Amino acid sequence: MLEKIKDKIKEFMNKDNSKKFITNLTIAICIGIGLIILSDTLLPNKETVSKSTHDLDYVEEDQENKIKKNLIEDYSDNMEFKLKEILSEIKGVGEVKIMINLEDTAEIVPAFNTTTVNEQTNENDAQGGVRTVSRDDSKQEVVTSKGDSLMVIKEVKPNVKGVIVVAEGAENIEVKEKLYSAVKTVLGISGNKVEVYSSK
Repeated sequence: MLEKIKDKIKEFMNKDNSKKFITNLTIAICIGIGLIILSDTLLPNKETVSKSTHDLDYVEEDQENKIKKNLIEDYSDNMEFKLKEILSEIKGVGEVKIMINLEDTAEIVPAFNTTTVNEQTNENDAQGGVRTVSRDDSKQEVVTSKGDSLMVIKEVKPNVKGVIVVAEGAENIEVKEKLYSAVKTVLGISGNKVEVYSSK
C-alpha cells in the first residue's frame, strides 16, 4: 500500500504539469512574502503616527506649563520687590518683608500660523448647466521662536490669593493701617486678602 502511494507521487512529480504547478506555487509564495515585507516597511504605522502627534502635543503642553510657571514666579518676585520698595518709603516703616501668594490662573496665548486655501471649480454638464464646487482647507500650526520655544502673543497675569507684610514699625496702629491700605491699593485686592504684622 505504501509502495503504491510512493509510486503515484513519483509519477505526479515526473509529469510536466506538476513541475509547472510547483514552480508557479513557489513563485506565488515568494511574491506573497515580498509583499508582506514591503507593506511593513513602506506603509506608515498608524500607531507610530498617532504617537508622534501625541508627543508633539505633549511637548507643546510642557513648554506652555513651563512658561506659565515662570510667568507666575517672575510676576510674584517682581511685585514683591516693587511693593517692598514702596512700603519701606512710608513714614515710620523700617525693614519690610513681603510674601505674595498667587492663584494658578496665569494664562498664555501662543501665536498660531493659520493657512487657509479656498478652491472653486466650475463644472459644465451635458444640459448646459453650470455647477460650482467650493472647497476650503484650513491648517493651524503653533509658531516657535529660537530654540523651538513657543512664541507667546499674550500673557494673562495670575490673580493674587493673599499677601503677608512683616514690617518694622507695624506695631503702631497708624503705620499698620497705612501699610494695609497701600497693599490693597497697589494690588487692587480686597482687605480680607491682606495681613500686616510687626517684625521682632
